[in-house]
Amino acid sequence: MNILVVDDSRIMRNIIKNTLDNCGKYGKINYFEAQDGMSAFREITDNDIDLLLLDWNMPRLNGLDLVKKLRKIDAFASLPIIMITSEAAKYNVIEALKAGVSDYVVKPVPEKKLIQKIGRLVCNEVKHG
Repeated sequence: MNILVVDDSRIMRNIIKNTLDNCGKYGKINYFEAQDGMSAFREITDNDIDLLLLDWNMPRLNGLDLVKKLRKIDAFASLPIIMITSEAAKYNVIEALKAGVSDYVVKPVPEKKLIQKIGRLVCNEVKHG
């Protein structure tokens, strides 16, 4: 599985990767990283990404705008995207879901919740893919 972890904080990227590695559910994971939406877009177009874990607030191109950009491209219209952000207001969640995120997690990231959400998306991909 190829996972792109996008956050302007290296610490947050490492926390997410360690969470997934420690759960041991997903076999070998190839991680790709980006610190902003522009770099993330390059990674997505240059690599075969199976899952995008994305922060909202980043420089150059924020997470929400990246989601909107990706959903306009047929090749990425169904890419599973989990927004992982400190934006906890209900209207933020609704805005992200309308833009096309597959799921939403509020920081600090509850490990069990993140693993469950990824599991649902990965299992759905296997069943429907």
